[in-house]
Amino acid sequence: MTSSPSAGSAELDTSNAPALLRVTGDWTLAHYADLKRQRDKLEGRYDASTHIDLNGLGALDTAGASLLVELLGAERLGQSPQHPTCTLSPADRALLQTVYCSLADFCVPIKEPEISVSVQLLTRIGRAVDVVWKDTLQLLGFVGLILETIVRGLPRPKSWRLTSVVSHIEQTGLDAAPIVALLTFLVGAVVAFLGATVLASFGASIFTVDLVAFSFLREFAVLLTAILMAGRTASAFTAQIGSMKANEEIDAIRTLGLDPVELLVVPRVLALLVALPMLTFLAMLSGIIGGGVVCAVALDISPAMFLSLLQSDIGVQHFLVGMVKAPVFAFLIAAIGCLEGFKVSGSAESVGAHTTSSVVQSIFVVIVLDAVAALFFMEMNW
Repeated sequence: MTSSPSAGSAELDTSNAPALLRVTGDWTLAHYADLKRQRDKLEGRYDASTHIDLNGLGALDTAGASLLVELLGAERLGQSPQHPTCTLSPADRALLQTVYCSLADFCVPIKEPEISVSVQLLTRIGRAVDVVWKDTLQLLGFVGLILETIVRGLPRPKSWRLTSVVSHIEQTGLDAAPIVALLTFLVGAVVAFLGATVLASFGASIFTVDLVAFSFLREFAVLLTAILMAGRTASAFTAQIGSMKANEEIDAIRTLGLDPVELLVVPRVLALLVALPMLTFLAMLSGIIGGGVVCAVALDISPAMFLSLLQSDIGVQHFLVGMVKAPVFAFLIAAIGCLEGFKVSGSAESVGAHTTSSVVQSIFVVIVLDAVAALFFMEMNW
């Protein structure tokens, strides 16, 4: 016949010196509430000299073991189960030791202090500035590496990769000519139409010719072309080199003893240095033609008169101001596109992220440099 389980108890016997703490009965979850009350009553009534008697301990589970740990304390619990007169079963010894070690290792997590919104905002601004600074240093270093590679290859004609350069000129220049011509033609027409509309109220519609010519020769042609190249060519460079980096083809090139910068970057840079000025010149022509069409249709300015006004009012320095910016933009767009390709970590997601980054950085750099150049040329009266 099975005996019914007896509720556990803890009694302090102070009739002898030193006092004796007897732990008896079942210390299980079923008696947890009563055992917890007993533990609370005994708290502070015994000290380190009190002996512990665990021989009357019955069933024991994790809940009871945790109460025993709190009742007996860490130091005594670490010693009592190993006492030679203790009749605890090996399973109870192991359970007490496990709970004792677990509670000893347990640390109440420290709540992180709340950070104010202003501090978080300043932190994010600081991180963004740090990222921009590091990206700028990387770009400057990469520009230096490209220039060093070009200079090193000049006295070695056999290292020139003319076939690759011509192929990239076709991809970046010839294939982009239709979209550049169409876009600048339409923008030239819009600028001429807006200029004619505004200047008509002042009786100065004839100056629409000067407006179109000045805007396209100095700013619009090179800026629109550079932005198109940033979106079309820089992204292509990043995707091409990034895919090679993801497929470990860059490592294979280095293993063969070849220089990836000389093999992949320099031909693309040289190709864009040739293509972007040509496209800029095409954009100037297309924009002026678009403005001439609107002038002929809306203002009754014949093509001959249009050309005569261009020749008399527009100096060649305005054409040179626009053209001199094209190689600088081309070099930076190609460098940013190739650098972002080398930053790809190896996944398709990384290729997409760096492709987007190359377009954003290229457009940002182009617009900032164009603004700085415009201010410089205006101050120099060029």
